[in-house]
Amino acid sequence: MKFSQLLEMVGDEPIFETGLLLAGEIDPLDVRRQLSRWTQTGRLYQLRRGLYALAPPYQKSNPHPFRVANHLVRSSYVSCQSALAHYGLIPEYVPVTISLTAARPVHWETALGTYEFRHIKAELFFGYQLIELTGEQEAFVATPEKALLDLIYLHPGGASPAYLQELRLQNLERLDLDALAHQAARADQPKLQRATALITVFARAESMEYRRI
Repeated sequence: MKFSQLLEMVGDEPIFETGLLLAGEIDPLDVRRQLSRWTQTGRLYQLRRGLYALAPPYQKSNPHPFRVANHLVRSSYVSCQSALAHYGLIPEYVPVTISLTAARPVHWETALGTYEFRHIKAELFFGYQLIELTGEQEAFVATPEKALLDLIYLHPGGASPAYLQELRLQNLERLDLDALAHQAARADQPKLQRATALITVFARAESMEYRRI
């Protein structure tokens, strides 16, 4: 396989898996040798075994970190600080893309960034949606409400007023408080229900402050 053939097969895909290249009468060993060679010469980034991205200047669009995260661990969704920052609910830039999975936790350092996958119980694996990102890319990301509940659930003392104030939550009008309460009830975790009550108070106080302005 020539590199020009690879570019034609990959097309506009910002990241691709080896299986995409193995259709038809193609020698798998030759493909893997070429992928290894192109990685060594800097034409490709290997993100994990079987998962690659084109390196500049060959990529037509920058792979979005959320899309990369979904592909690094298939049964996962972006959540916690990463999703909250995406929705504008916290002010900080989050350098690590945080996802949740019902599988074992894992940490990936790649040429496209750092990715952390935290374990969550299977019965709490809900509350995410497929959203559109830049460059016509898509990824599974927690809803704003579930991203906040996931963070609280995973953080020791996450339901305390001190921790919630430390988050410096903002733009709380973007939260659906009914959805927040419903998801907290579905999780059946007293910690999340306590936190939901506090967040509701914060959201109403922020709304009253906004009206006064």
